[in-house]
Amino acid sequence: MGLADRINQSARKLPTWPLYLIALAYAAYQFWLGLSGVWIEPINTLERQYGEAALILLIAGLTVTPIRMYLGINLIKFRRAIGLIAFFFLCAHLLVWALLDVQSVSRIWADIVKRPYITVGMVGFLLIVPLAVTSSNSVIRRMGPVAWRRLHQLIYPAVLLGGVHYLWLAKGFQIEPVAYFTVIVLLLVLRMKRLRQWITAPRST
Repeated sequence: MGLADRINQSARKLPTWPLYLIALAYAAYQFWLGLSGVWIEPINTLERQYGEAALILLIAGLTVTPIRMYLGINLIKFRRAIGLIAFFFLCAHLLVWALLDVQSVSRIWADIVKRPYITVGMVGFLLIVPLAVTSSNSVIRRMGPVAWRRLHQLIYPAVLLGGVHYLWLAKGFQIEPVAYFTVIVLLLVLRMKRLRQWITAPRST
Protein backbone atom coordinates (compact mmCIF):
# COMPACT_ATOMS: atom_id res chain seq x y z
CA MET A 1 0.00 0.00 0.00
CA GLY A 2 1.43 3.38 -1.04
CA LEU A 3 1.57 6.57 1.00
CA ALA A 4 -1.46 8.07 -0.75
CA ASP A 5 -3.51 4.94 -0.05
CA ARG A 6 -2.55 5.03 3.63
CA ILE A 7 -3.48 8.70 3.87
CA ASN A 8 -6.81 8.04 2.14
CA GLN A 9 -7.54 5.14 4.44
CA SER A 10 -6.85 7.27 7.52
CA ALA A 11 -8.83 10.22 6.15
CA ARG A 12 -11.92 8.07 5.66
CA LYS A 13 -11.93 7.28 9.39
CA LEU A 14 -11.66 10.90 10.50
CA PRO A 15 -14.86 12.85 11.24
CA THR A 16 -15.30 16.41 10.02
CA TRP A 17 -16.97 17.87 13.12
CA PRO A 18 -13.68 18.60 14.97
CA LEU A 19 -12.88 21.13 12.23
CA TYR A 20 -15.88 23.21 13.28
CA LEU A 21 -14.87 23.10 16.94
CA ILE A 22 -11.32 24.14 16.09
CA ALA A 23 -12.63 27.02 14.00
CA LEU A 24 -14.93 28.24 16.78
CA ALA A 25 -12.12 27.97 19.32
CA TYR A 26 -9.75 29.93 17.08
CA ALA A 27 -12.36 32.64 16.40
CA ALA A 28 -13.12 32.96 20.13
CA TYR A 29 -9.41 33.09 20.99
CA GLN A 30 -8.79 35.87 18.47
CA PHE A 31 -11.76 37.80 19.83
CA TRP A 32 -10.41 37.39 23.36
CA LEU A 33 -7.02 38.72 22.23
CA GLY A 34 -8.80 41.76 20.85
CA LEU A 35 -10.54 42.37 24.17
CA SER A 36 -7.45 41.75 26.30
CA GLY A 37 -5.46 44.69 24.99
CA VAL A 38 -2.66 42.58 23.51
CA TRP A 39 -2.96 44.28 20.13
CA ILE A 40 -2.25 47.96 19.54
CA GLU A 41 -5.15 48.25 17.08
CA PRO A 42 -7.52 45.48 18.25
CA ILE A 43 -10.38 46.10 15.80
CA ASN A 44 -8.19 46.33 12.70
CA THR A 45 -6.12 43.35 13.82
CA LEU A 46 -9.18 41.21 14.56
CA GLU A 47 -10.68 42.16 11.21
CA ARG A 48 -7.45 41.17 9.49
CA GLN A 49 -7.11 37.89 11.40
CA TYR A 50 -10.61 36.76 10.46
CA GLY A 51 -10.10 37.81 6.84
CA GLU A 52 -6.79 35.98 6.56
CA ALA A 53 -8.29 32.84 8.11
CA ALA A 54 -11.11 32.95 5.54
CA LEU A 55 -8.70 33.39 2.63
CA ILE A 56 -6.41 30.58 3.81
CA LEU A 57 -9.39 28.24 4.11
CA LEU A 58 -10.69 29.19 0.67
CA ILE A 59 -7.26 28.44 -0.76
CA ALA A 60 -7.22 25.14 1.15
CA GLY A 61 -10.55 24.26 -0.43
CA LEU A 62 -9.11 24.95 -3.87
CA THR A 63 -6.21 22.58 -3.23
CA VAL A 64 -8.42 19.55 -2.57
CA THR A 65 -9.01 18.73 -6.25
CA PRO A 66 -5.40 19.23 -7.44
CA ILE A 67 -4.13 17.12 -4.53
CA ARG A 68 -6.46 14.32 -5.60
CA MET A 69 -5.60 14.68 -9.29
CA TYR A 70 -1.83 14.90 -9.01
CA LEU A 71 -1.03 13.11 -5.74
CA GLY A 72 -3.89 10.65 -5.46
CA ILE A 73 -4.83 11.89 -1.99
CA ASN A 74 -8.60 12.18 -1.58
CA LEU A 75 -9.70 14.82 0.94
CA ILE A 76 -13.05 15.57 -0.70
CA LYS A 77 -15.00 14.70 2.46
CA PHE A 78 -13.41 17.70 4.21
CA ARG A 79 -14.08 20.25 1.44
CA ARG A 80 -17.60 21.15 2.53
CA ALA A 81 -16.49 21.76 6.11
CA ILE A 82 -13.56 23.85 4.90
CA GLY A 83 -15.87 25.92 2.72
CA LEU A 84 -18.46 26.50 5.44
CA ILE A 85 -15.80 27.45 7.97
CA ALA A 86 -14.31 29.86 5.43
CA PHE A 87 -17.77 31.42 5.02
CA PHE A 88 -18.05 31.71 8.82
CA PHE A 89 -14.78 33.64 8.99
CA LEU A 90 -15.85 35.81 6.06
CA CYS A 91 -19.03 36.71 7.95
CA ALA A 92 -16.98 37.40 11.09
CA HIS A 93 -14.58 39.56 9.06
CA LEU A 94 -17.50 41.50 7.58
CA LEU A 95 -19.24 41.95 10.94
CA VAL A 96 -16.10 43.26 12.66
CA TRP A 97 -15.65 45.75 9.83
CA ALA A 98 -19.30 46.84 9.78
CA LEU A 99 -20.16 46.85 13.50
CA LEU A 100 -16.88 47.63 15.23
CA ASP A 101 -14.89 49.53 12.62
CA VAL A 102 -17.32 51.54 10.47
CA GLN A 103 -20.29 51.60 12.89
CA SER A 104 -22.59 53.41 10.48
CA VAL A 105 -24.92 52.14 7.74
CA SER A 106 -24.31 55.20 5.58
CA ARG A 107 -20.53 54.85 5.94
CA ILE A 108 -20.73 51.14 5.12
CA TRP A 109 -22.40 51.91 1.80
CA ALA A 110 -20.05 54.85 1.14
CA ASP A 111 -17.00 52.64 1.74
CA ILE A 112 -18.33 49.92 -0.57
CA VAL A 113 -18.91 52.45 -3.35
CA LYS A 114 -15.82 54.64 -2.91
CA ARG A 115 -13.10 52.20 -1.85
CA PRO A 116 -12.28 49.79 -4.71
CA TYR A 117 -10.68 47.14 -2.48
CA ILE A 118 -13.85 47.00 -0.38
CA THR A 119 -16.00 46.84 -3.53
CA VAL A 120 -13.95 43.90 -4.79
CA GLY A 121 -14.10 42.15 -1.42
CA MET A 122 -17.86 42.61 -1.17
CA VAL A 123 -18.43 41.21 -4.66
CA GLY A 124 -16.31 38.17 -3.73
CA PHE A 125 -18.35 37.70 -0.55
CA LEU A 126 -21.66 37.92 -2.43
CA LEU A 127 -20.45 35.25 -4.86
CA ILE A 128 -19.79 32.90 -1.96
CA VAL A 129 -23.17 33.39 -0.24
CA PRO A 130 -25.13 31.13 -2.68
CA LEU A 131 -22.43 28.48 -2.34
CA ALA A 132 -22.86 28.37 1.43
CA VAL A 133 -26.65 28.35 1.12
CA THR A 134 -26.58 25.40 -1.32
CA SER A 135 -24.06 23.27 0.58
CA SER A 136 -26.50 20.79 2.11
CA ASN A 137 -27.22 17.35 0.65
CA SER A 138 -30.94 18.12 0.32
CA VAL A 139 -30.26 21.20 -1.83
CA ILE A 140 -27.78 19.26 -3.97
CA ARG A 141 -30.46 16.62 -4.62
CA ARG A 142 -33.05 19.25 -5.54
CA MET A 143 -30.70 21.14 -7.85
CA GLY A 144 -29.12 18.09 -9.43
CA PRO A 145 -25.36 17.50 -9.58
CA VAL A 146 -24.80 19.28 -12.91
CA ALA A 147 -26.51 22.53 -11.91
CA TRP A 148 -24.92 22.38 -8.45
CA ARG A 149 -21.40 22.00 -9.88
CA ARG A 150 -22.02 24.82 -12.34
CA LEU A 151 -23.14 27.13 -9.53
CA HIS A 152 -20.18 26.22 -7.35
CA GLN A 153 -17.75 27.26 -10.07
CA LEU A 154 -18.38 30.73 -8.65
CA ILE A 155 -15.75 29.82 -6.08
CA TYR A 156 -13.02 30.51 -8.63
CA PRO A 157 -13.78 34.21 -9.26
CA ALA A 158 -14.72 34.60 -5.58
CA VAL A 159 -11.34 33.41 -4.31
CA LEU A 160 -9.53 35.44 -6.97
CA LEU A 161 -11.41 38.56 -5.85
CA GLY A 162 -10.53 37.73 -2.25
CA GLY A 163 -6.86 37.63 -3.21
CA VAL A 164 -7.16 40.95 -5.05
CA HIS A 165 -8.95 42.47 -2.03
CA TYR A 166 -6.12 41.46 0.31
CA LEU A 167 -3.44 42.53 -2.15
CA TRP A 168 -5.12 45.88 -2.74
CA LEU A 169 -5.66 46.86 0.90
CA ALA A 170 -2.06 46.10 1.91
CA LYS A 171 0.00 49.24 2.39
CA GLY A 172 3.22 49.00 0.43
CA PHE A 173 4.81 45.70 -0.53
CA GLN A 174 3.90 42.88 1.87
CA ILE A 175 4.93 39.31 1.22
CA GLU A 176 1.78 37.63 2.61
CA PRO A 177 -0.79 39.15 0.22
CA VAL A 178 1.54 38.56 -2.72
CA ALA A 179 2.15 34.95 -1.68
CA TYR A 180 -1.57 34.23 -1.24
CA PHE A 181 -2.45 35.80 -4.58
CA THR A 182 0.31 33.87 -6.34
CA VAL A 183 -0.92 30.57 -4.88
CA ILE A 184 -4.49 31.38 -5.93
CA VAL A 185 -3.44 32.12 -9.51
CA LEU A 186 -1.35 28.94 -9.70
CA LEU A 187 -4.23 26.82 -8.40
CA LEU A 188 -6.64 28.38 -10.90
CA VAL A 189 -4.18 27.78 -13.73
CA LEU A 190 -3.86 24.13 -12.71
CA ARG A 191 -7.62 23.82 -12.56
CA MET A 192 -8.16 25.41 -15.97
CA LYS A 193 -5.40 23.31 -17.51
CA ARG A 194 -7.06 20.15 -16.23
CA LEU A 195 -10.44 21.33 -17.50
CA ARG A 196 -9.05 22.01 -21.00
CA GLN A 197 -7.45 18.54 -21.05
CA TRP A 198 -10.80 16.98 -20.17
CA ILE A 199 -12.65 19.00 -22.83
CA THR A 200 -10.16 18.19 -25.61
CA ALA A 201 -9.67 14.52 -24.70
CA PRO A 202 -11.02 12.12 -27.34
CA ARG A 203 -14.27 10.40 -26.40
CA SER A 204 -14.85 6.72 -27.06
CA THR A 205 -17.79 5.99 -29.34
